[in-house]
Order: sequence, then structure tokens, then C-alpha cells
Amino acid sequence: MDRTERRQAWEELSRTYAERRDPTGSDADLIADLLETLPSDPLVLDVGCGDGARTLANLPPGSLGLDFAREGLSLAAETVPAARLVQGDMTRLPLAERSVDAITAYFSVFHVPRDRQPTVYKEFARVLKPGGTLLMTLPGGRFETVRRGWMGGQMFFSAPGRDVTLAHLQEAGFTDRRTETAADPLGSSSEFVVADLEP
Repeated sequence: MDRTERRQAWEELSRTYAERRDPTGSDADLIADLLETLPSDPLVLDVGCGDGARTLANLPPGSLGLDFAREGLSLAAETVPAARLVQGDMTRLPLAERSVDAITAYFSVFHVPRDRQPTVYKEFARVLKPGGTLLMTLPGGRFETVRRGWMGGQMFFSAPGRDVTLAHLQEAGFTDRRTETAADPLGSSSEFVVADLEP
């Protein structure tokens, strides 16, 4: 799927995804742990926020939610009215350098082709303040596929493998990387990585 097709897929499936996923789970605890490490009144960017119920709603008021699809942002405006919402592409974040204290990216980066994912991590590093923190889902497998019938439509998934992803993060400047496993929104479990940008 090309970029336009991927965005259209999310326009069509954002509402279904929001309705079918569980808005609670132990991955929310990871956000609470993240917030404890940040300065007071931090600016956090949630990449791939969708309807906002899973991550953005657990971030401080005024946090930034970025999504590819207008439909996801429309839902987020209802769910998290205190958030600031931006439509954009994570390979070209519409934010200034060193402007955010932390980034959350739950179940989002693996919807970008794996050959473009190093660019995503460089963008994360660009907009984070020195020493800032990234909390994101860490895909375990190596795959690139279109899943037909996913949520009643079709969706693109791509990942280069766990170790390659960790290496890409290191290359982008994330020097301290640790992982945890938590419940995911579709009733399974996923590995997450917490990575700090070099000061």
C-alpha cells in the first residue's frame, strides 16, 4: 500500500478500531511510569493518537496528538478535548527541533514501511529535547504485509525485527533502551521499549 492508500485505510477504519479496542490495560501503567520521570508540566507528543482513549487521554492536558487520519483526530477531539491535535506524517513531524519532553508511539510505527522507519526515529530524535524519552511498541517479528479483513477492511503492517528496530533507535541517538511487556488493546500482550535520547 502506498502512502495515500495507508491514510485512506485509516480514514475508513479509525472508528471501528476505536470501538473494538479496550481503552484500559497495563500499557497505560507504562505511561504513568513515564510521566514520573519527566519535568513538571511536560509537553508530550502522542504519535498515531487515533481516538486518543488509549494513550492521549492518559497524558497531561495540552499534550499533542498527531495522526495520519482526520477521522482519528475527529474522534480524539471528542475523547480528549484538552489535547492539541495535528494531522501529519511521522516521517516528517510538523514540529520544531527540541520542542517536546517525551514521545509516545503505541502501535503506530509498524504502519510505516520498514525502510522508512529509521527516518521516523530520526524525526523523533529531532523534536525531542536532549535527554527526552520515547515510549513505543516494539514489534517482535519481521514482516511486511497487507492484512485483508482486518477490522473489516485492510491494513498495512511492517517491521524489520526486534533487534533491527533497537539498532535503528541507537543509530538515531537513543542511547539507553529498556523493554517491558504489557497488555495491548486487542487482548494480547506486546513488548514496549523506553528509550532516552542522548543528552
